[in-house]
Amino acid sequence: MTYKLIYTNSYIKRASKFVKKHPELLSQYKKTLKILEIDPNHPSLRPHHLKGRLKDLYSISINISYRITLEFFVTEKEIILVNVGHRDEVY
Repeated sequence: MTYKLIYTNSYIKRASKFVKKHPELLSQYKKTLKILEIDPNHPSLRPHHLKGRLKDLYSISINISYRITLEFFVTEKEIILVNVGHRDEVY
């Protein structure tokens, strides 16, 4: 079963800036989204629940330095993408 990825307008703007700034990561970014859609708990994503002011969000890894933060609704099988960028920027 696949999950539905929901791209908010604010996420699309952030993702567009991210891809323009880091075109070398485009294929890795797309691969991460495909894996997320199939299995959000896949070990290669290194999914984890955030704490503090971001306690309602989860994070997955594009690579060692870049992350995607997201809201994850298991019961609805929907994943709302929130932010993408360097780990220092999204946390």
